[in-house]
Amino acid sequence: MKLLCRVALVLFLIAGLLLLLNAMWSPGEIITDGRHDLKTNGIWIQHGWLGDDSWFARTGKNPKLFRDIEKIKTLKTKLQKHHITDLYPHLCPTTTDGMIPHVDPKQTERFLKVMKDVRVMPWVGGVQGKQVFLQSPQWQKYFIRSIVNLLKTYPEFSGIHINIEPLPSGNQDFLRLLIELRRSIPEGKILSLAAYPPLTVWHPFSAVHWDKPYFEKVSKGVDQLAVMMYDTAIPFEKVYQYIMASWTKEIIGWAGNTEVLLGVPVYDDSGVGYHDPKVENLRNALMGIHFGLSSFPILPRHYRGIAIYSEWEMSDSEWEYLRENYLSPNRQGY
Repeated sequence: MKLLCRVALVLFLIAGLLLLLNAMWSPGEIITDGRHDLKTNGIWIQHGWLGDDSWFARTGKNPKLFRDIEKIKTLKTKLQKHHITDLYPHLCPTTTDGMIPHVDPKQTERFLKVMKDVRVMPWVGGVQGKQVFLQSPQWQKYFIRSIVNLLKTYPEFSGIHINIEPLPSGNQDFLRLLIELRRSIPEGKILSLAAYPPLTVWHPFSAVHWDKPYFEKVSKGVDQLAVMMYDTAIPFEKVYQYIMASWTKEIIGWAGNTEVLLGVPVYDDSGVGYHDPKVENLRNALMGIHFGLSSFPILPRHYRGIAIYSEWEMSDSEWEYLRENYLSPNRQGY
């Protein structure tokens, strides 16, 4: 009986110590003076802003929510208000032979006219092994051809944004795709990428994380990295803040001179094993990013800001939190 009491006491003391250490641990930081906002942030937006009639037919969405000129102007105002200059409108997935979806010509021209001072880069790609077949030269050929056709047809696009999931670290077919894309797209267009964060013991899956050598190789092949810093399955807020801080420093260090946007989650996919919105949310992501960026005496020149995933999941309270805990204090327009 005495032995059991002693064991219980030891366990109680250990638990108390762990709780105390957790309370003292501060892996994140709240910053409200806007020092990390360069007014060059990004955001992923819905398919309807460019999509043709077939998308509306499949989804049952109302075209008036996107094709009304006033809706586009309202979106533009919101972007300006929140210092967002890089826009990734969804144009996924490809067909199984590599062709990207069609856009609605009138809507695309209307959208680009309103967004003339925003860097609009259509978000193309799909699921590896379902719509995307990187190992196929034929698939790569059609994928590149359709991107080039889009950029030549609508030269107002600033570039293209590639998103392929999953994409294991070390995939050589993807590196070859980037080389061919760079050779093929019109001169001056931005090659942007939804990139993966570094490997971590907290989520040791190489299909959705890249090691340093591969990250560096990919970085050299593109102009911009919007790194998807979420879907970690981490169940603890402070651990996620810690990972975000660590990733921030690693990503900026590994990216060379390539533009970096740090991707933050604002979606509510409850019940899935890879994401807990109570942990992976705007507050915890920004706290970790702030902590990581604070380790640099001067913000690195290739750091551009954050990228929000996604606009259609942002609530009024999240926009408010962004304004109060990230945006610069020069708050003209709101």
